[in-house]
Amino acid sequence: MFTTNALRPSLKTVLKTSTVAGLAAVLLSTGIPAAVTYSFATPVKIEAPQVPSFANVVDAVSPAVVSVRVQSRANPVSDEVSNGFSFEFGGRGLDELPDDHPLKRFFKEFGGPDGGGPDRDKRAERGHGPRDGKPGRLRPTSQGSGFFISENGYLVTNNHVVSDGSAFNVILNDGTELEAKLVGKDSRTDLAVLKVDDKRKFSYVTFADDSKVRVGDWVVAVGNPFGLGGTVTAGIISARGRDIGSGPYDDYLQVDAAVNRGNSGGPTFNLNGEVVGINTAIFSPSGGNVGIAFAIPASVAQDVVNDLMTHGEVSRGWLGVQIQPVDKDVADSLGLAEASGALVVEPQAGSPGEKAGIKKGDVITAVNGDTIKGPRELARKIAMMRPGASVDVALWRDGKAESVKLQIGTLPAETKEAAAGTDEQQQEEQQPSSEKALADLGVTVTPSEDGNGVTISSVDPDSDASDRGLKEGEKIVSVNNQEVKSADDILKVIEEAKKDGRTKALFQIETDNASRFVALPISQG
Repeated sequence: MFTTNALRPSLKTVLKTSTVAGLAAVLLSTGIPAAVTYSFATPVKIEAPQVPSFANVVDAVSPAVVSVRVQSRANPVSDEVSNGFSFEFGGRGLDELPDDHPLKRFFKEFGGPDGGGPDRDKRAERGHGPRDGKPGRLRPTSQGSGFFISENGYLVTNNHVVSDGSAFNVILNDGTELEAKLVGKDSRTDLAVLKVDDKRKFSYVTFADDSKVRVGDWVVAVGNPFGLGGTVTAGIISARGRDIGSGPYDDYLQVDAAVNRGNSGGPTFNLNGEVVGINTAIFSPSGGNVGIAFAIPASVAQDVVNDLMTHGEVSRGWLGVQIQPVDKDVADSLGLAEASGALVVEPQAGSPGEKAGIKKGDVITAVNGDTIKGPRELARKIAMMRPGASVDVALWRDGKAESVKLQIGTLPAETKEAAAGTDEQQQEEQQPSSEKALADLGVTVTPSEDGNGVTISSVDPDSDASDRGLKEGEKIVSVNNQEVKSADDILKVIEEAKKDGRTKALFQIETDNASRFVALPISQG
């Protein structure tokens, strides 16, 4: 008969004969001897590749980045709303919410972004809001970001952050709040300069040479999204030269670093801690970050900021011609080898362009030897020139290259930059008089009462003319840069174009407030 002791093996026997599983069972029941413990003492360690860190850049530049708070006596209307929160919900404004929505009921009862509520008049009487046209007290209306560019307190932000402001405060990254004054602003590039008067020397940053910026380069955005100051996000340059339709000088950097409401006016840095761009807009169906943000390039910002600091305003060069793009159809109609350049729709009376002899129908192909690819490139190039500068302008006119020399003027304060005529407002329909159908073109015309061109009385909806936007009531004033006053004039010019082997003719179209060129196919039959 076996006893219990006989069934219990010694540790020595187990170590010699047991499997790993058996050894574990013995150790759990009897304790771990010192000699065995050391066999489990080596931890797992993986040598991971080194990942770049942005910490050194952030440490260096953060003291120069500030939050900008704006107050005014007007109701808040800016995209950058007090406390960083917009009164938009999923892309809808407050007025679009259902009447029984709790947020709408709350603002109706207690007063919302419109200053409403049952006690509005009482608050106004106490100086707490506008009443009878009298200004109320200062109230927060917008909030954005900015950054110092000098040790004596000059800082940059967006024009749309400060444009309606009456008082400005900046909050440093250590929480210090200081008053600032507006030095100057420029709506065309959406830039503004503020100045903080203080005895301290401020940490500041410098602009980069953005000509060296490449798509794919790392960037770091620092700013004040939703009122959360000192927020850092990282990404890459996604694209260059973006035109988002915000103005004549669009030339944005596109970045995928997270940028949200409140980041406006904040800097985007390269890995050397230099400002490559100023965050100004996002593409967002929902109002939040979707990875597409736009920054004003440093090269654009630097010149504007210098002018604002020195003069409080920006002086821009001015050519004084209305222009539009040259597409393939227009190029074919003019005999151009490629669709490039800026087509002159109309030189303004008394402008430098008119004085130099630039005519409607000319295509500006180069300035001082630099090729012009399109209207926006021409607008930016001329704007960057100093008024009074002498320039050579290369033209394509009547099928051959020419050039003129002119002196750049100063852009008038209220002048709208040259752009394509897109006014679709129609004139009142006129009664037909000696109508003649231009069947191949898809339009019917009648002589204009003022003797200037012919008026379009009808457009075939299935024609090329309709596809290219011609409308009843608009005028055709010239074809291939030759004035026309009747349908016969148009047909005569078209026949000449056919003899020259052209497949398209260039029509100048006028409305009440604008002019544009349209290239229409012409039949070779």
